[in-house]
Amino acid sequence: MKKLLLAAGLAGLATSAFAADPVDGLWKTQPGDTGGYLHVSIAECGSAICGTIDSAFDGEGNQQLEYENLGKQIIWDMVPEGGGQYDSGKIWAPDRDKTYNSKMTLNSQNELTVKGCVAGGLICRGQTWTRVQ
Repeated sequence: MKKLLLAAGLAGLATSAFAADPVDGLWKTQPGDTGGYLHVSIAECGSAICGTIDSAFDGEGNQQLEYENLGKQIIWDMVPEGGGQYDSGKIWAPDRDKTYNSKMTLNSQNELTVKGCVAGGLICRGQTWTRVQ
C-alpha cells in the first residue's frame, strides 16, 4: 500500500512539474500598419517563455507563405512572475527590426497584453494578442 501511495504521489508531482504554462499556445498579434498580422507560437524554453513566428497574414487574411521571418524567435527570456505576469524578457518587432525590453500580462484565457520598452521604460509600445489555440 505504501508503494502505491508513493507512486501516486510521485506521479502527481511529475504531472504538475510538466504542466503547460497558461500562456502556452498560438496567439494572433494585432494588425500592423498594413493590416497584416502574425501568429506567434508561445511555449516554455528552459525556465523561461519564448515565442516564435508561426505564420504571417496580409490585410485580407491571406497566409503569406513566403514571409521572410517565419520560424524566427520574436519573444525570449520571458520570466513567469505568477498571476499571469511575465517580465524581464525581450521582444523583437519585425516592422521596425528593433528589440525591446518586454513584459506580458495574461488578461484572460484568450487575451495577452504584450509590451516592449526602450530608454529605461520611457518609450513603450504594446499590443493585445488573442489566442488562436
